[in-house]
Amino acid sequence: MPAGWTYARSGVDIDRKSSAIESLVKELKYKRTGRGRSADLKGLFTSLIDFGDDYLTLCTDGVGTKLIVAEELGIWDTVGIDCIAMNVNDTICVGAEPMSFVDYIAIDKPNDDLTKAIGIGLEKGAEMSNMEIVGGEIAVLPEMVNGVDVSGTCLGFVNKKKVITGQDVNEGDLIISLAASGIHSNGLTLARKVFESAGIGVNDKVPGLKRTAGMELLEPTEIYVRQVLSIIGGHNVTGMVNITGGGLRNLLRMRKGLRYVIDDPVRPLPIFDKLQELGNIETREMYQTFNMGMGYTIVASPNEAEAIVKENGNAKIVGFTEKGNGVLYGPDSLLYENY
Repeated sequence: MPAGWTYARSGVDIDRKSSAIESLVKELKYKRTGRGRSADLKGLFTSLIDFGDDYLTLCTDGVGTKLIVAEELGIWDTVGIDCIAMNVNDTICVGAEPMSFVDYIAIDKPNDDLTKAIGIGLEKGAEMSNMEIVGGEIAVLPEMVNGVDVSGTCLGFVNKKKVITGQDVNEGDLIISLAASGIHSNGLTLARKVFESAGIGVNDKVPGLKRTAGMELLEPTEIYVRQVLSIIGGHNVTGMVNITGGGLRNLLRMRKGLRYVIDDPVRPLPIFDKLQELGNIETREMYQTFNMGMGYTIVASPNEAEAIVKENGNAKIVGFTEKGNGVLYGPDSLLYENY
């Protein structure tokens, strides 16, 4: 059997990406004085900006190579949902409520029909998040862009007394998964390469899947805003993690000195089983690239976790915390050390 596909082989090396980010951040040293200074907290999914009794939150993200699938299918009215989701799902990780959004679209040439379709998805995502799109930018860059890129920035807020950083996670807390809608908007480069190498085009039906490869990949990212805000409004939560790029390694953003044990994961969605089969991908690689059906995780005490699961049909207890280091995936004892 030929060597299995990896994210790095497909063109995305997450370790080199982390190194590139580190080299950039080392150069960002200036700190604002006075109101509006950022909180000195690392590893969060969104920045915290001191604003009196509240923190403002600010984060930015894009749709990534899912846009290539949209272009091949000629379907653009859902990628705006992905753009919103990738930002608001990061915003709520600290307990913040998204309130305002600006989009950025880079395009090789103006296309009214295309931008209208993107706008339909942005509007839908904003409505799902109870968030207003207050502005944006369309840049026409024919010498730099071949196609379209879509990204955005989200502004949110959270009372300082209610912020959730993951540093309050305790030994013995339980890990809850909220179900993913599909592949979401990360790992698409690897997924596309796997289908391409198997001779499967975006309009081809895939054995074992109900839809064509393209429609499986284009399924919009789940937006967890209203559900998560409701959960933290009624329960004491110690940590939250958006399972995006890096997969389960994102759990390491929470408190150090603990091991995050996934001993009862959700059954992976069929799209992930098919990608692993076609690409001969190791299980460890799958769980550090894709969400595997676990789109968002919440950590809470056993009593709180059981109540949360009872009240939310898409929630499942998938693991627990213990003394140690890294992330342990039960069935194959796959350990990701702190990085």
